[in-house]
Amino acid sequence: MPTNQGSVEQTCFFSCKRNKTQMGSCCYIPSPSSSHLLATDFFSWGFKSSKLPFLQKRRFDRSQRASKICGYYGLRTPPYKLDALEPYMSLKTLEIHWGGHHRNYVEGLNKQLEKNDILYGFTMDELVKVTYNNGNPLPEFNNAAQVWNHDFFWESMQPGGGDMPKLGVLQQIEKDFGSFTNFREKFVEAALTLFGSGWVWLVLKKEERRLAVIKTSNSTCPLVWDDIPIISLDMWEHAYYLDYKNDKGKYVNVFMNHLVSWNVAMARMARAEAFVNLGEPKIPIA
Repeated sequence: MPTNQGSVEQTCFFSCKRNKTQMGSCCYIPSPSSSHLLATDFFSWGFKSSKLPFLQKRRFDRSQRASKICGYYGLRTPPYKLDALEPYMSLKTLEIHWGGHHRNYVEGLNKQLEKNDILYGFTMDELVKVTYNNGNPLPEFNNAAQVWNHDFFWESMQPGGGDMPKLGVLQQIEKDFGSFTNFREKFVEAALTLFGSGWVWLVLKKEERRLAVIKTSNSTCPLVWDDIPIISLDMWEHAYYLDYKNDKGKYVNVFMNHLVSWNVAMARMARAEAFVNLGEPKIPIA
């Protein structure tokens, strides 16, 4: 089980010629996990949710049609060792949650993409938005969104996390929620009132130019509404049951007190200001 820090995502593309002798080549394109730590591909925030006709127009030339073209996404390791969040999130939970559930989403997505070369070449952000298809999700959406959600979730935590944000992030929260206490209460309430499985998010609303707490069901993530995610909390049962059984309240409070990474939130907020003019306060770039 990989436990190294500073993981590398590998995206593999290959072309298998359909002739007597099948030949393949594999090109690995590494991207550091820190790219997602800064809210993934920020330029894709300007990428609007695409309609299915856009996909239908995405075609390859005749020479390429003779080949089967597939894009594979790799399983990215969290930016810390799998036991680094103990005692608040156990090694056993990470082994099952990341090594089992997250891995299954990646492998499931890759199997789907083998059958649909129209989706070849998208970044993960773009793939989530395109397969959401304006509220009429394509079959690939659930796996793509869950891969993105989990990458973002692991990087929303850090060893020695929790407590309160600092500097401009705290000021922005106080501006939009009235106080950090109000924000925390809204975040905890959203987590505890979420019906079934899903996610809780602190997001930046681009049009309204303010922070907000939202909750999403199942695999849906804020990218599909063009919101900018800042932090997230996984409220699927497999995220907390081994450590907290049915005590969701304890799990949520432990996340806020000991796990959430306000350092990452500051970096994401700083980058978000390239797309949203928040006025004052200016979020200092770490």
